[in-house]
Amino acid sequence: MYPYCVSVQVFSPRRVNNLPSERRKDQPLGKRILTSGWTWTFFAALLLYTMCIFTFFSLLMADIEVPGGVLQGINMSALKQSAWLAAPTVIFWTVIFLITDRFRPQRPLLWFLALGWGASVAVVVSAEINTWASEHLNIVGDGNPAAQARTAVFIAPFVEEASKATVLFLLAIFVRYRLVSRTTLVCLGGLSAVGFAFTENILYYSRVIVFASQTIEVGDAAEALHQTVLLRGLWTSFGHPLFTVMTAFGIAIGIRSRSKVVRVLAPLAGFLLAAFGHMFFNSQAEQISQMGFMYWLVIVPLLLFVILYVIRHTLAQGKLISHRLADYVRVGWLLESDPEVFSRLRTRLYAGFLALTKGWSIFLATIEIQRAMTELAYLRDAETNGIVDQTANLRAEELLLKIRELRPNAMSDPRGLKISLPKLPKFRWSRSRVPLANQAAGGEKDAIAGYSAVDPNWKPPGE
Repeated sequence: MYPYCVSVQVFSPRRVNNLPSERRKDQPLGKRILTSGWTWTFFAALLLYTMCIFTFFSLLMADIEVPGGVLQGINMSALKQSAWLAAPTVIFWTVIFLITDRFRPQRPLLWFLALGWGASVAVVVSAEINTWASEHLNIVGDGNPAAQARTAVFIAPFVEEASKATVLFLLAIFVRYRLVSRTTLVCLGGLSAVGFAFTENILYYSRVIVFASQTIEVGDAAEALHQTVLLRGLWTSFGHPLFTVMTAFGIAIGIRSRSKVVRVLAPLAGFLLAAFGHMFFNSQAEQISQMGFMYWLVIVPLLLFVILYVIRHTLAQGKLISHRLADYVRVGWLLESDPEVFSRLRTRLYAGFLALTKGWSIFLATIEIQRAMTELAYLRDAETNGIVDQTANLRAEELLLKIRELRPNAMSDPRGLKISLPKLPKFRWSRSRVPLANQAAGGEKDAIAGYSAVDPNWKPPGE
């Protein structure tokens, strides 16, 4: 009974504050993997995402009966070609969003959850709801073809933004402690939108390929496909990430706020801003395809504003880390140099690169101490803002002990140190060794370089 009581007293407050505990390293690696909730989360998500993708593309490949004939589904050849055409866009934007969050990069599993959700679950949910809404609008509009356009403008923005952002709300509920900054939410929200755009681009490219191969009125099929790829893969490739990032901003503000009103209204305001922005974007689709003035006057400046805002917040993150680590310096728990070293992004990157030249163990220790310092700073910020209660002291103690253990092996202060790359072995080139008989015959002339010539008159003593 006593261990159970201790567990309730210690871990229940942590669950309330969503504070993790330090992982035990005294157990075998296999047991730690099998007993980790992250492991089963990965397999459950992988199964769900695979089922959604299989279901979605199975429906696309099936023939559909329409008045006057049969609409042929998308074939496997078109899907493969479309996937190759859509790959550069998703790779580019994925790298961009992963670079965005540098002070406290998230687990690769969270990146997978966000990217996979957007590419599978969000697409399936959006397709089902948009199709249902389009059918009802057709009934109301008495078969008017404009119903499809009405769905794209008035229905699809709300459905798609909600489906993409659902994964952000789920992560905010279960692992809100890790979502400490706006750049973290920007990274995860952008990945969800990038995955959504990837699957959607495959759909659009495949439709163009199949339609162009069956309809002679299209003209040059390759040119039609090229124009579609250029429009969706380049000029408007930032559309989905741009609007989902607005929802991410709202969630980030709500998580770090003490006010319950702000926690509710901030995510809602971010979602509405994303939906209405998406609605305006879709309404201007024809002008965007012609590079109209609304594209350069509204959409591009909005993208630049978001980029500048993210850069500004990244710089503000450094100041926050410096100020919060200084609190622990005042009580003597950290070194005086720690706030300056761990709050500068370039210093952290240089320390990581320098540690990599010293060995793999030093590099891992350096990365761990940087993550611990960042977590400690945001933990202190949450405590001062009233987001967490005194239970944060238990987590702070764990982090301080971890930092103390890592410091001897980590590159904690790289200032003034130079990179020492491993030296390559030196090779000395010399003439090939001459046989001893030739040395005796040629004397010093044929002596080996670096050695004295052999005297032909020499003989052992006593002979």
